[in-house]
Amino acid sequence: MSHADVRAMAQKHLFPHFTRGQIWSGADLPVIVRGDGCHLYDDRGRRFLDGLAGLFCVNIGHGRTDIPAAAGKQMETLAYWTNWSAAHPAAVEAAATIADLAPGDLDVVFFVNSGSEAVESAVKFARQYHRSQGQPERTKIIARDMAYHGTTLGALAVTGIPKYKEPFGPLMPGVHHVPNTLGEVTPADGPAQLPSLQALVATIEAEGPETIAAVFAEPVQNSRGALVPPQGYWTELRAICDRYGILLVADEVICAYGRLGEWFGSAKYDAVPDLLTFAKGATSGYAPLGGVLIRAELAAGLMDSPQAGVFTHGATWGGHPVSTAVAVANLNALREEDVLGNVRRLEPHFQSGLTRLQESHSSVAEWRGTGFFYAIELTGDRATGRPLTDEQSKQLVGEVMPKAMRDVGLITRPDDRGATMLMLSPPLVADEAVLDELLSGVDAVLTAVDAHLRG
Repeated sequence: MSHADVRAMAQKHLFPHFTRGQIWSGADLPVIVRGDGCHLYDDRGRRFLDGLAGLFCVNIGHGRTDIPAAAGKQMETLAYWTNWSAAHPAAVEAAATIADLAPGDLDVVFFVNSGSEAVESAVKFARQYHRSQGQPERTKIIARDMAYHGTTLGALAVTGIPKYKEPFGPLMPGVHHVPNTLGEVTPADGPAQLPSLQALVATIEAEGPETIAAVFAEPVQNSRGALVPPQGYWTELRAICDRYGILLVADEVICAYGRLGEWFGSAKYDAVPDLLTFAKGATSGYAPLGGVLIRAELAAGLMDSPQAGVFTHGATWGGHPVSTAVAVANLNALREEDVLGNVRRLEPHFQSGLTRLQESHSSVAEWRGTGFFYAIELTGDRATGRPLTDEQSKQLVGEVMPKAMRDVGLITRPDDRGATMLMLSPPLVADEAVLDELLSGVDAVLTAVDAHLRG
């Protein structure tokens, strides 16, 4: 099949995810055919730096042979079985490996296939757990403004991005959103005085603590631009949930498996949640897998309860033998090759490069992030404080940055969720030379942004 045929057949038969029709139908629709390390190649032989690790997931890098070999071996032995009334070795080994890496007593793993399904499962567990403990009135969920928690209808209700929700309402009732931590600094009298946490407490009190099932939060919030929590935020969040008997859910679909330089972001911020959702980096994208880590006493509480005795939830592909075998191979490789150490060692180099970019470009308001996870927020002019107009933002995200990225061979994500931003999330195996290549590409993109705003 020729390259032109692939493009034409995609446009005829393949329905895209989160892609505008005019882009999908264009003659320049990208067709990616190969990956190698931190780079991708299209059907015309052009090489691109993967500045987003696929979608925040290809932590171990592209083009490995050991992980596909593990998948093939598993497929030859047992291609499929379920976790319904039976177990199989691949899922057991994956669950034990993940639990061993997790903080505290997060010792039990419920497998699904994606991050959205993981959040959906956490919502269902929280509701059924409280019911099993004689508190069926605990059904409400609290999440944060502009937080992305997935696209299935339950997860979408938890998501705090209005434009993603608007086409699909009415959604699951009983979900409330509170401010995120953008711009917050912990005051001298402690994190309890943070406005975002005071708003959380006020919402809990107003709704009635006895009606709240769970609070959902990412250790570092992706949407609205890599929001690193203020000092003490997570320990205070844990204390608030304990005080009111609410389950704390850490959504680590992006943050887990090394993206922040630790196995889990919760551990980085000294908190053990009750539930922890994961996906993406668990397999580095080599197979679909998501899941929920559950504190052992909570899992036992539901399973041993006379009111429940069974988690009334499941999926045909949950804990699939091939996907869980891939997870074990991926996690072992991340550990044996000290990939998390690579992130921690190169974090200062990455951040100093971002600071140089900010100093060099009047369009950069600031950068935020940690580990190998960053957002560059743009503005009309940093020196004068002039903001971007709505039209400028639309042009930058839809035209200027994508064209500049194509010109320099960079794949990453212009983002307009709450501000105009460029997201950076390279594979965790990126060395100093790859980071320099990434920063050089971003420099060119920001030069194009500056020129467009001046023009």
